[in-house]
Amino acid sequence: MKRFCSIFSQLLELFPRVEFEQAVREHKAERHARGFGSWTQFVSMLFCQLGRAHSLREICGGLASCEGKLKHLGVMKSPKKSTLAYANEHRPWLLYQTVFQQMFGKAQALVEQQGGKKKFRFKNKLVSLDSSVVDLCLSLYDWAKFRRTKGAVKLHLLLDHDGYLPSFAVITDGKKSDIRVARQLRFEAGTVVVVDRGYNDYQWFVDLGRQGVFFVTRLKDKAVYEVVEQRTVPENRNVLRDEVIFFPSLAEPKDEYFFRRVEIWDNDKQESIVFLTNHQTFGATTIAAIYKDRWQVELFFKAIKQNLKIKTFLGTSANAVYTQIWTALIALLVIKYLQLKSSFGWSLSNLVALLRHQLFVYRDLDAWLNDPFQAPPALDGIHDDPQFTMAWAR
Repeated sequence: MKRFCSIFSQLLELFPRVEFEQAVREHKAERHARGFGSWTQFVSMLFCQLGRAHSLREICGGLASCEGKLKHLGVMKSPKKSTLAYANEHRPWLLYQTVFQQMFGKAQALVEQQGGKKKFRFKNKLVSLDSSVVDLCLSLYDWAKFRRTKGAVKLHLLLDHDGYLPSFAVITDGKKSDIRVARQLRFEAGTVVVVDRGYNDYQWFVDLGRQGVFFVTRLKDKAVYEVVEQRTVPENRNVLRDEVIFFPSLAEPKDEYFFRRVEIWDNDKQESIVFLTNHQTFGATTIAAIYKDRWQVELFFKAIKQNLKIKTFLGTSANAVYTQIWTALIALLVIKYLQLKSSFGWSLSNLVALLRHQLFVYRDLDAWLNDPFQAPPALDGIHDDPQFTMAWAR
């Protein structure tokens, strides 16, 4: 009979210790450390996310109650609350940004191995860029500037539509505008970037075109523009207009300053929706479908806030908050990886909920993912044993 370590231990195999220790040395995360390693901190914070532990006491107590099983996790003993809190406050959060990038590489490789399920026929890389505000109490998190009486940090995220994986993230204070972060990003030529109206910056759109990058967004209602060309719209479709336009606020009427305005009629809402893009060959309905698929990034923010711990925090320093958000992103990548690997057809919320109860169960992770309601081999048939039934009858 095959023997397995705990499911949590099998999950940690996604993070080879050699790669992790290289990241520790790169960021000098264990400088002046005395016994409490970065691996133990990482295991503790990942347990916080996957085990739904709400406080330092629950993390340390939960790991301490599984003392005999911690050796399989590479942890000799459970941490103390003060030790874990100090590590979260002082050890660089950049370590977990690197671990996130390593985990994304594994998830992306799995998507490519499975053939990269595509919703659209075009071969361009499709990504969505958006941000979400994480509210904080200004009196406790005085460094998180947002409004006069309210603190916040903002999570800026780039979602890869191949597998709907978060490929890049930036955490800033709540006051930093979305477009300032967007201008710092660089994309491969041919990429289609989908953004909402918060990123409307005509000069940035021109810069994207010069890099060979396409964009799709909504046009603001009060935008001032001039029509250069009226295109023929398909019959018996919900396309109202397809135009090439120019914004007078831009300096010169050159080709790189010409954009495409597509107006679609939404039967559900009984209103017209106007899109703006620099792609001149996609069909008008394809442009609308691309923007509709941007909703996946909103669902991502909803999933991470509902299923993982990023609305309440274990520490009040910026480093502790950033560390917790990055470990939440790593945990969600792990969940996405398991979801892609499984043949069961999990919803993300169900997978998170059931995985929480299985973390320290000794069974095959792959077998459980594909058949979660099958009893572990060691317990299979035990309830049919007469001796077991008689023991419970007593």
